[in-house]
Amino acid sequence: MEGKEKKVLEAMKKEGKPLRPGDIAKKAAMDKDEVAKIIDKLKKEGKVSSPKRCFYAPAD
Repeated sequence: MEGKEKKVLEAMKKEGKPLRPGDIAKKAAMDKDEVAKIIDKLKKEGKVSSPKRCFYAPAD
């Protein structure tokens, strides 16, 4: 797993609730568009789920 992907997952796990990509970007100190692409990739890999529209959480 890439460093940025790990950063995004850690930001989600730390919060403990589903977040929007913009909120994840703020917590991970990253660009929102970049975070959205990483979330999309992680979702395809089954590492992230979307419990409700536009909110994402680690899949575990």
